[in-house]
Amino acid sequence: MMCKFLASCFLFVTAICLASAASPKTSLKTQEKPKFEIEGGRLKLPQPIAFATDSDKLLPESEPALNHIKAFLEDKTYITLLRIEGHSDQQGQATVSQTLTEKRALAVARWLVAHGIDCKRLIAVGFGSTKPVAANDSPAGRAQNRRIEIAMAELRGKAIGGMPTDGGGKIAGPVCPENK
Repeated sequence: MMCKFLASCFLFVTAICLASAASPKTSLKTQEKPKFEIEGGRLKLPQPIAFATDSDKLLPESEPALNHIKAFLEDKTYITLLRIEGHSDQQGQATVSQTLTEKRALAVARWLVAHGIDCKRLIAVGFGSTKPVAANDSPAGRAQNRRIEIAMAELRGKAIGGMPTDGGGKIAGPVCPENK
């Protein structure tokens, strides 16, 4: 009787050991490759890039979108120039809005550079309130117009569609640090 009991225990322990050896370790996480969607030559972001009010200071909730752009550039090495576009609503002075959109586009570009993206692959431009995507007569419409868009500007060193790489916006300033 004791032998049968020990044999059963041995088989039970062996089965547990084999099952745990066959299953992947729970501490190892398999990372799924991000999926990128392009619409009209623009990278769709998982969520908007957010800034402090009337500022170019990136908010922490922007991290997923910023990391998405970074992963996109790391995966799509044939994109030699990515345009980061800043847009605003029609509230306030046009010159102030223009300057803010330039600063915000540059803030995104500099975040990407600080996280390993080659500065020569980025151009930051501001459009102010010249390209609304919604009516500016409601808070929801104005919120849609205050945005950052990511557009492909060059593939393999050639401008896309013969268009200027700045897309008609005002270049925000140098993305590369002085010594690059």
